[in-house]
Amino acid sequence: MFDKAKMAIQVFKMKKAIEDVSYPLDESGIEIDVGGFMAMSEPKIKKLVVNGVENRMLLEVINKALKKATESSMKKMQEMGKDLEGAM
Repeated sequence: MFDKAKMAIQVFKMKKAIEDVSYPLDESGIEIDVGGFMAMSEPKIKKLVVNGVENRMLLEVINKALKKATESSMKKMQEMGKDLEGAM
């Protein structure tokens, strides 16, 4: 029982550490900053309209930032998971 509580605390700490990380991207004059998150699938925006005009360039930059954040978050989670395995 104690091991499960200890593991739950470690998972909470891992989630918090991942969510606290920021992933900035500056491309084609567009700046975006995406926070880290834990997800089973990669988030992606399918359509973006600003003032009635579809903005494909902005959409592509946002999706690149989301992909970067997902990949980096998953890498960090794997690294932290290895540390968690070693602690048991």
